Amino acid sequence: MNAYLKKWKNTFGRGHFGISLVIVLFALYPFLMSNYFIDVAFFFGIYALLGLSLNVVLGEVGLFDLGHAGFYAIGAYTTAILNTTLGIPILVLLPISAITAGLFAYLVCSPIIHLRGDYLCIVTIGMGEIVRLALLNNPFNITGGPNGVFGIDNPTLGFMAIDTSLRFYFFIWIIVGLCILGLMSLQRSRVGRAWNCIREDEIAAEANGIDVRSYKLLAFVIGASLAGVAGNIYASKLMIVSPESFSFMESCMMFSIVLIGGMGSVPGVLIGAAAISLFPEIFRPMAHYRMFFFGLAMILMMIFRPGGIWPRKRGAIEKAGTKRGSTKSLLPGQLPDS
Repeated sequence: MNAYLKKWKNTFGRGHFGISLVIVLFALYPFLMSNYFIDVAFFFGIYALLGLSLNVVLGEVGLFDLGHAGFYAIGAYTTAILNTTLGIPILVLLPISAITAGLFAYLVCSPIIHLRGDYLCIVTIGMGEIVRLALLNNPFNITGGPNGVFGIDNPTLGFMAIDTSLRFYFFIWIIVGLCILGLMSLQRSRVGRAWNCIREDEIAAEANGIDVRSYKLLAFVIGASLAGVAGNIYASKLMIVSPESFSFMESCMMFSIVLIGGMGSVPGVLIGAAAISLFPEIFRPMAHYRMFFFGLAMILMMIFRPGGIWPRKRGAIEKAGTKRGSTKSLLPGQLPDS
């Protein structure tokens, strides 16, 4: 019996127990709450997915992107247009939206990827606004102009339609869970170590043989693809998309999620998304003062927790990489010591 308990303790340590507890609470939550609070948790999931997508660009590589709502819009409008005009199912459009947003990111970011800091930030702001204004001007009469596109179908999984708050809740959080697993594996991979090197010192990373341009572009493409997935789910839930949903303020909200939670930290992004999505609901009775409280919270965060609520331990990834092999955790392009 003692041997069994010891084995159980080694297998399901403190971290595993905490994760299991969170999963159980998330599974029980919709059965204890009304549809209103289930929808609030759904939009929490949308912002969590958007935060994770921006965290790849901002947290992992350190590239300032204040136009991320443009990729979100590309995914949503790809879903809306192809579903309403060609009748393509929403779940089929899920990977198509991701690929379209990722391809758009590759085409747009290739000429500007050499920019750094504030210069890249300003260009991404312009890119996001160009996307929004293009949708507003209804090119080729396919985006619906200010009215947007409506009549979008709900997703269907076999014979089951995802058309209730409960089903959408589980749908978004299953997607978020899969993304978390993928991104945490990516952090511990060769690509994740290369991103860390680029973030810390781009010149040193290039001197060690890392293809800086390719890895930066890869971060933008992956981040944009995840934002496109969020756009697909958002469009299928609301059954309508319009340009006002993808304004510059949405990009600022995503940026705030990463900064509040902690750059590069997956748990921190979830906490930041919870703060951004639940904060307006807490202060809904004081609607006129909500932005005042939000601004005050941001100022206090910058003073007392500049690294975020849950900052990432930067040494953890390198240690994990070292344990898996007999040699040190090497940089991409670096040879082991002879």
